[in-house]
Amino acid sequence: MTEAKPIISIQNVTKKFGSKVIAVNDVVLDIYEGEFFALLGPSGCGKTTLLRMIAGFENPTEGEIAVDGQDMSGVDPNHRPVNMVFQSYAVFPHMTVAKNVAYGLKVTGVAKEEAEKRVSEALSLVKLDGFENRYPHQMSGGQQQRVALARALVKKPKVLLLDEPLSALDAKLREAMQIELVKLQKSVGITFVIVTHSQDEALSVADRIAVMESGQVRQVAKPMELYEHPNSRFVADFIGQINVLEADVAGIEGENLVAEIKGLGRLSVPHKGEAHGNIGIAIRPEKLKLSKEEPAGDIVKVHSTVKDIVYYGNASHVYLENSSGLKLSVDVQNEERSSTPSIIINKKMWVSWNAVDTLVLDE
Repeated sequence: MTEAKPIISIQNVTKKFGSKVIAVNDVVLDIYEGEFFALLGPSGCGKTTLLRMIAGFENPTEGEIAVDGQDMSGVDPNHRPVNMVFQSYAVFPHMTVAKNVAYGLKVTGVAKEEAEKRVSEALSLVKLDGFENRYPHQMSGGQQQRVALARALVKKPKVLLLDEPLSALDAKLREAMQIELVKLQKSVGITFVIVTHSQDEALSVADRIAVMESGQVRQVAKPMELYEHPNSRFVADFIGQINVLEADVAGIEGENLVAEIKGLGRLSVPHKGEAHGNIGIAIRPEKLKLSKEEPAGDIVKVHSTVKDIVYYGNASHVYLENSSGLKLSVDVQNEERSSTPSIIINKKMWVSWNAVDTLVLDE
């Protein structure tokens, strides 16, 4: 995506509420033309405030936001080349679907014939052909969300902003709408910027993700890079589940770092760059293997006791602890249908992994 030009350029943007609350803190960020971009983070991290500043509903205390090369300072929301889809849909209950979608065009004086054509095109994009005369109360939550999307797209913005657009939907419908959003974004070719607190949602829809914490952007990367190579403990812990083992740097061996792990001992792991003092040695639960017999080969292995098992249907999350107090969690796929469990609480098992799957987190 870096070959494309930035459609949104955020330069040293800070937003303060009063003298004490800093909602967004010196954010520098480029969002490129034609990409699906996600602002991800916990509640209160500043992601929605940043989105609202792009939309023009809030003004930066410091810094500059440019859209398509134009400084947005002093530009009202209705004059910006962006449109926003809200978490609550905000469709008008007393209007039909067609009138809801046409509302923005009517306000800006688009001719009736042109408006009808664009409404028809927008409804076709979101697969609501034939729903023109229905009212919102006659539609499901997912269909109402599509109406909100059509109403935003009908004005042909250069950027579509989405504020937690799927949070009110049930899990299955949310997953289906994630797929539809990606297809829609690719078909219209405009930039989508979504705010979400759901890691799964961001990983599944976005070309790139900015992870935010306490008003700051901690890392910007493609989904796979973010998951496999987080740059900090916060990002590693926020994106999926992870085991983080406390350790101290004991030395360097070629391209490997030697870590002294509490409860495990010395471990040599691949690591580029510097690391000093206290660090985190991290392994994703799905990278770990469980076995009753001691595994062979040049791998890391820990003899541990099963402390707890959480069953999720397709998989189980197994919690273990060794005699030195080292705790690990392992994802195990439930591949066989059996009433006799192979993993039993209080039984000893071997946990193993390849050293190359280990991450070093030094902040």
